Amino acid sequence: MHVTYEQAQQAIDAAVKKADETGVPSCIAVVDSGANLKNFRRMNGAWVGSIDVAIKKAKTACYFAMPSGEIGKLSQPGGSLYGIEHSNEGLITFPGGLPIVDQEGVLIGAIGVSGGTVENDQLVAQAGVKVVGVCDLPRHPWRT
Repeated sequence: MHVTYEQAQQAIDAAVKKADETGVPSCIAVVDSGANLKNFRRMNGAWVGSIDVAIKKAKTACYFAMPSGEIGKLSQPGGSLYGIEHSNEGLITFPGGLPIVDQEGVLIGAIGVSGGTVENDQLVAQAGVKVVGVCDLPRHPWRT
């Protein structure tokens, strides 16, 4: 099952509202469960470079069914996934990408946000995912 267009729109609308509250123009991407772009918005004033970062954060969260920041923890020098950011035509391994999981626990897509600090991006992404699904997934063997 994939995130619907309506769900993707709701997630982006909620994320934009949060970005407005924080005063940080952002790029927000929603991908379906195959990591294909479903919906995207670039707010006025958001950096051009954030377009690619937002999409890759969403894809990273979808590909590995975990927040992009969790992959970052595992990809540090000496870590079990060191260098993984070079796979899949480039991953983003810092916070701001979250999986979207339906009520049955099925991954249906992901959201990625870029525009501010990683802490701000994470808050904006959380606001988006909150309206359409949950972020928590069953325990993954790579998670610590």
